[in-house]
Amino acid sequence: MAVIKANSNDLKLLARLLRAEAEGEGDLGMLMVGNVGVNRVRVDCLDFKNIRTIPQMVFQSPGGFEATQKGYFYQRARESEIRLARRAVNGERQHPASNALWYFRPEGQCPPTWWNQTHAGRFKAHCFYNPSRQDCPSAY
Repeated sequence: MAVIKANSNDLKLLARLLRAEAEGEGDLGMLMVGNVGVNRVRVDCLDFKNIRTIPQMVFQSPGGFEATQKGYFYQRARESEIRLARRAVNGERQHPASNALWYFRPEGQCPPTWWNQTHAGRFKAHCFYNPSRQDCPSAY
């Protein structure tokens, strides 16, 4: 059962984001990007107070995703990424992205905090960050 509303166009849009942001991280890495996106739609806190749909989340600016802001969000959604997007929308969560609202790809080690958010873990090249329970209880 879906944890956020999503129609077929929303799933394709999320799938394009997964591919653009983490294709090199494999299925699990793309699923984790989906976790972060779904989390941003689910919560009502911090930078995501008025984000309620997948299109709002994907194209949020400022504070959105590098792929949509730097021009490499152009590839179509493939069926494999659509399936991953559906899994994320249906609530499948993978650590360290389970409660994460942010991730980034540093050149070196993951810093213990990033913009005052706690490091939750790393998967391949991406570091994932959780909000505090006090600042964003709906992320948990």
